[in-house]
Amino acid sequence: MDRVEEIQVLQRAQRGENEAFAELYRANVQAIFRYVYHRVNDAQLAEDLTGDVFARALKGIADYRDQGKPFVAWLYSIAHARVVDHYRRVERRPQESNLDDEPIPVKSDMDAEIMRKQAAKVLKEAISRLTDEQQQVVILRFVEGYRIEAVAELMGKNANAIKALQHRALRALASRLERAGVNAESILAGLS
Repeated sequence: MDRVEEIQVLQRAQRGENEAFAELYRANVQAIFRYVYHRVNDAQLAEDLTGDVFARALKGIADYRDQGKPFVAWLYSIAHARVVDHYRRVERRPQESNLDDEPIPVKSDMDAEIMRKQAAKVLKEAISRLTDEQQQVVILRFVEGYRIEAVAELMGKNANAIKALQHRALRALASRLERAGVNAESILAGLS
């Protein structure tokens, strides 16, 4: 939905129209789920936290004030807070599943699949060790596919600050991947 339509739907939702909030939900739920999932690496937990994001959004929709940003920016800020609260409660960073615990079907290209899974595991671990802002930039830019300007708007920063955050994040990722013995160039080339 375009920005004008979004503002109209938001106004209807603020007046208590359930169908209007349902439209906002449908338009944004997948993006919020993906964002949360990439922060917690657990589909069930991501579903629960995504549900909490929209429950809080519904509760606060009457007080929502448009500040010239897309509605999803507000949802991302709620999602970020839910993820931070989750990790405060469990007092630890995300843990990956053990590769030995993963069911591996027998395939002719089994080695390639194992290597891909191992590289994905190392990449997720490296991303989880970035700062919160760096994680947000990496997820919004390379998982969600937002342009620099859109990420800047969503995070309330200017484009140059986002470029600098992205540069530091990718440099940190490359360093961590190389220490883990993974070809950082090929993985990061896929992100850029």
